[in-house]
Amino acid sequence: MEKKLYEMNYGEEGIVKSIDESLKLKVAGMGIRVGKRIKMMTRQPMKGPVVVVVDEADTSLGMGVADKIIVEVEK
Repeated sequence: MEKKLYEMNYGEEGIVKSIDESLKLKVAGMGIRVGKRIKMMTRQPMKGPVVVVVDEADTSLGMGVADKIIVEVEK
């Protein structure tokens, strides 16, 4: 099932399926690219940032960025 990164639940994992073109270079520097495995760690309330794990490294993303990344979530 595909979800926006911001919609993922705590502990959910999946594979990045698509990234908005305007963000590809920005998030590539954080290790987030199409085909990478990603895991949701925390999501702050009130449209706050999310913390995800990519390649065993924690990365924080703003809600606006996380809302433009689509992940194929594993069940």
